[in-house]
Amino acid sequence: MEPIITAKNIGKRYNINHQQGGYVALRDVITNAVKSPLKFLKSKVKQVTGIDTKEEFWALRDVNFEINKGEVVGIIGHNGAGKSTLLKILSQITPPTTGEIKINGRVGSLLEVGTGFHPELTGRENIFLNGAILGMKKSEIVKKFDEIIKFADIEKFLDTPVKYYSSGMYVRLAFSVAAHMETDILIIDEVLAVGDSEFQKKCLGKMEDITQNEGRTILFVSHNIQTVKELCTKCILMEDGKVKEIGPTDRIVNLYQNKKNNTVINNRSFAGPLSKILEFTKININNSDTTEIESDKKIELAITGISKEDIDNLQITISIYKDDIRLFTLFDTENPEDMKSGEFKSVYTIEPNILREGVYSIALGGHTSNSGKWMYGLNIYDFRVVPKFSNINNKEAVGIINIPHTKNRIQ
Repeated sequence: MEPIITAKNIGKRYNINHQQGGYVALRDVITNAVKSPLKFLKSKVKQVTGIDTKEEFWALRDVNFEINKGEVVGIIGHNGAGKSTLLKILSQITPPTTGEIKINGRVGSLLEVGTGFHPELTGRENIFLNGAILGMKKSEIVKKFDEIIKFADIEKFLDTPVKYYSSGMYVRLAFSVAAHMETDILIIDEVLAVGDSEFQKKCLGKMEDITQNEGRTILFVSHNIQTVKELCTKCILMEDGKVKEIGPTDRIVNLYQNKKNNTVINNRSFAGPLSKILEFTKININNSDTTEIESDKKIELAITGISKEDIDNLQITISIYKDDIRLFTLFDTENPEDMKSGEFKSVYTIEPNILREGVYSIALGGHTSNSGKWMYGLNIYDFRVVPKFSNINNKEAVGIINIPHTKNRIQ
């Protein structure tokens, strides 16, 4: 079966202008022209006067992939990885600089809040306008009109100009139009984050319906990894404008989240006055370099560091994050300790059956209660919990709370 989307050697180049000066008077332009008339005639005025210089920036380079009909594909990566640029090329908003895109079907896209809407027109009028932009005939729009209004839940404001809509109303209407129009490919870029949780669930249900029952293809960009895992069967990991990896969602998400894994800590990632006299140098789990722990086992976090001078009343904090949400913090509020200069090692033991399956990040912090000095570092180390138990109430703890653990400091 022929893929519905084929990308071959896609590249996108932008020219970045760097301002080298402020206001340039006409007399300066004339003076430069008189001094170097041949150069002035040969070059542009901006180049002669030094107003700006250009630098090439490749937002995408050598991007290759194929997507089959009916697939739900997530595109993930850090900010600036090229995700949105790729979607704009797929939506034919901007052409690629190199390579070619082959699309077998009609494309509907939802890239930014209000895209394809005219602020002076009513919701009713914008449904027809947006549908026409998506390539739909008037008869098709009329056929789906009632379903669109019901899904968007904006009946009361249907004949109100959309410039008075909130961002949430914009998204509800825009998504409803895109989802109900009979396009073969639906492209969505992060905009669902604007809607409330109830509407997001409604959208996810609709996207599952149109892929499973209607066989349509969805490209979905989001920083909400949990949503990507629930919706997508396949993922593309973008990095520095290139495709880093393509494969099943679980494997690609784990690759993305584990990218920071390193048992040696780079102290340049720490901030705060205390970082000048205290260094965390290494983390390991269960006395090994493993990053995978069975959930029914105790988790021993060993933190090694160096104190460059004596420190009074030192408190070390270990925060556990999942999907950028802090679940809990181990905080030595009751037993701050004096730290002699030299190397130290602290071991924290978390009892079993606390963490469910998934990838977690560790953030470290330090504080001295008498001097008020502090330091912190985020996303220092990642580890994975693999299932081996039925968790208590099937819920993880959240907040700065007393998680069962013990601590032993060796100096």
